[in-house]
Amino acid sequence: MIAVEPGDPRHPQALALLQASHALMQELFEPEENHFLSVDQLCGDEIRFFTARDGDAIVGCAALALRDGYGEIKSMFVAESARGTGAADALMRMLEDEARAAGLPWLKLETGDLLHAAHKLYARHGFETCGPFGGYEANSSSVFMQKQLP
Repeated sequence: MIAVEPGDPRHPQALALLQASHALMQELFEPEENHFLSVDQLCGDEIRFFTARDGDAIVGCAALALRDGYGEIKSMFVAESARGTGAADALMRMLEDEARAAGLPWLKLETGDLLHAAHKLYARHGFETCGPFGGYEANSSSVFMQKQLP
């Protein structure tokens, strides 16, 4: 059974997932097209970091950046071995719950155009495409999505 809880980006298992995510993003996209947060940034006061566990193993992670008027989903990643287990859905529910608890009316995200499984996950959770937000600029590899929270 998957359990989601607040986590530490520096925990060895979480760090390994973040490193795998960063390596994939660097393989797929040019440096200027990568917008992931460093581990140090993920430890900031405005970030809520969560891990998905299957028993003792951390199999997924995600972060919510608290912004002015919205929450931004960052560092969403599930180990390949845990895909299809519900870990990503459980993380999404936690991010939404955390954003609602913080009084944020919107969830927003930027993801890569080649990450089709991520697009399907976000659409399944009610996200729709939108234009750039925050400090982002439109480019050929970014997909921007948002969801209004009830």
